[in-house]
This record gives sequence, structure tokens and C-alpha cells, in this order.
Amino acid sequence: MASTIRTLSALLFAAFILIAGNGLQGTLLAVRGNIEGFSLTMIGLLMSAYFVGFIAGCRYAPGMVKRAGHIRSFTALASIASASALAHILAVEAPIWIILRCITGFCLAGLYMILESWINESATNETRGRILSVYRITDLTAATAGQMLLAIGDPAQFTLFAIVSILISLALVPVAMTTSAAPRPISNATLNLKKILRISPLAAAGCFAVGAANGAFWAIGAVYVQRLGYEVASVAAFMSAVVIAGAFSQWPLGLLSDRVDRRLVIISVAGACALSGVLLALTGGISIWTLIAGGCAFGFFAMPQFGLSVAHANDRAEPNEYVSLNAGLLLLYGAGAVAGPVIGPVAMQIAGPPALFLYTSAVYATLVLFGLYRLTQRDAVAAEDREDFVSVPRTSPGVFEMNPNAEAEEAGDPVTQGSESA
Repeated sequence: MASTIRTLSALLFAAFILIAGNGLQGTLLAVRGNIEGFSLTMIGLLMSAYFVGFIAGCRYAPGMVKRAGHIRSFTALASIASASALAHILAVEAPIWIILRCITGFCLAGLYMILESWINESATNETRGRILSVYRITDLTAATAGQMLLAIGDPAQFTLFAIVSILISLALVPVAMTTSAAPRPISNATLNLKKILRISPLAAAGCFAVGAANGAFWAIGAVYVQRLGYEVASVAAFMSAVVIAGAFSQWPLGLLSDRVDRRLVIISVAGACALSGVLLALTGGISIWTLIAGGCAFGFFAMPQFGLSVAHANDRAEPNEYVSLNAGLLLLYGAGAVAGPVIGPVAMQIAGPPALFLYTSAVYATLVLFGLYRLTQRDAVAAEDREDFVSVPRTSPGVFEMNPNAEAEEAGDPVTQGSESA
């Protein structure tokens, strides 16, 4: 295992700086857009545009890789993404930024897919789970570092945009120099909604709800803090607190969901998300400490909800369906993340900063009601039939191939009839 990690160290380092750069860019654009006087709706559209590009990248970037190869494709996509980061500061116009965010989303989807398929190629059935854990730690650490970088410069100046571009460009170096053999061609991701709904309507609703609620948070969470009157350093602290709290909750909530009816955990966590949103709406403006506490509560419950929904879908799926099913759930999350950043800012524009988290609370409360309804439709999955919870990042469909639950599919097990809906 240690030798495998050493072999993958270059790719993991590339992933770290890429995720950090992308995390910084998302928050930076929201803060800078607010400084420039962009409307909340326009700032929300920037995040929606990213996910429009992301969904397109999941669908079409694999064809690019098949034609040009992994390293050439990675070089092209990283170069475009790096140039796009700098172009934001050269043309501070909302319509141009929306186009650039679409381009960035497409490029990042392709970059993540290349890295993750490459990392998965070095995994065996014995090491796949541990490699995914290392990758998840890399993802969470990088996401936190990206948020913290916001505090080292002035968002109104050029410096932070240059840092984003530098980080994306530096991701080219370890990939170009890696000695790992290029992986097999990667496959595109398709959204088979009928199949997902057949297997688990609750998982489908959960992934869409996470995209709609958390997508709105990532779009204008930083603006929420600014409009409460806090400084940029407080924005970085708040966004980092959400990520860190979410990192700490992945495994305890996942372990709990392995031991009890996972639907009850999804419903309870969604309820806690709704309550924490109300807490932030009521107390976020009192002091920096109540703001951070509310952010920790929101992050603790909101960040693992996607993984819980995916795990529930896997409980109902056949082994040969894991990768395609999970890729579809990711695209469903992306669809929610297109809608949420449009709706959330409208609510905030109408009713002020607290309305952002009242909106997320409404989304999660709706998920609670739907989950309670689903409890009446089918019995729980037996404990011995549940798949182990696996924490996965929402980076690209390629990450699901590292899921240990996909071992049977990779081994070529015959296709069997899928389970009925949950």
C-alpha cells in the first residue's frame, strides 16, 4: 500500500493543488462579484454556469481524452482553465464571467476525471478503499486550504486571481512528470433518471436536494457573510469552518447509517440541516462566533448528505450497477446545483441575507417530508444486505470507480435484474 501511495503521490499532489485552486476561485468570484455590484441573481448564475459546464464536461470530455490521450488532454484542459481564471480579471463583466464559468466547469470535470481514472488504475480490490480514503483526505484538505487562501490577498485586486491561475497551471507539472502508466480510456456519464428512480427515489431526491441547497450555499455563502457586515477574513473563516465540520462528520454519520436504517439517518440529517439553516438565519449576524458555530452545524450535517444518499442507492442496486448509478446521481446533484444558485439568491434579494439559509432549510425540510413518505412505501434493507458507507467527493464520475463497492462490477459479474424502488 505504501509503495502504491508513493507511486500515486504525483497525481495526488496534482489533485490537491487543482482542488485548492478551484475552491478558492468559486469563493473569490462570489466575493469579487459582490464588490463589483453584481446582483445576487447574477452571482448565483455564475455557480449555475459552472455546473452547466461541469455536466457537459462529464458527457463530452471523455471523447477528447480518447482522441488525444490523457496527458495531452490534461494539458489542454488545464491551460484553458488557467487562462479562464486570469480572463475574469481582464473583463469584469457578468455575462463574460458566466461564459468563463461554463468553460471552467467543463475543464474541471475533464481534469478530475483524468486524475481519478488514473488513480483508480493503480488500485486493486485490496487497496481501493484505502486509496479512496487518501484521495478523500486530499480533497477535504485542499478544499479547506482553498477557502483559507482567500484571506491572504485583497479580492478587489489581481493577486488572488493570479494565485488561482498559478495553482491550476502547477497541476500540469506532476501529471507531465508522472511515471504511472496511462489508464484505459474513460467513459462518459449519462443520467438515466428512470433507472435511478426505479432503484431509489429517496436517493435521487437526496442528491438533487443537496445540489439545490448546498449549491446555493457555495454560490452566495460568501456574499451572505459580506452582507452581514463581516470582513473578508471572516468570509474565509466561515467557509473553512463549513468544510472542516463536514470533514469530521463524514465517518461517524456514515458508520451510524451502516448500523441502522439508512433512510432514518438521511431523514434525521436532513432535519438537522433544516434546523441549522434556521440557526444561521437567526444568529449569523450577532457575532463572528455565532456565525462560525452556525457554519459548523450546517457543514456537519449538509456535507455528508450526498454520500448518505449514494450509499442508500447502492443498498438497493446490484453490484454491476454501482458505477453507472453513482455517476447518474452525481449528474442529478449537478442538475440541482444548476437550479439552487438561481433560486437562493432570489430569496436573498427579496428578504435579505437570512433568506439564503431559510431557503436551504426549506429544501431540506421538503426532503424530510419525502423521506417520511418513502418509509411507508417499502421496508428497510436488511442489515446484512447493506453496503458499507463510503465517503466520496463530488468531483467527477471517475471517482466512483475507486469505490470498493464497485469491485464486483470491475470483475465483470453478470448483469442481474435491479432491485425495486426504495
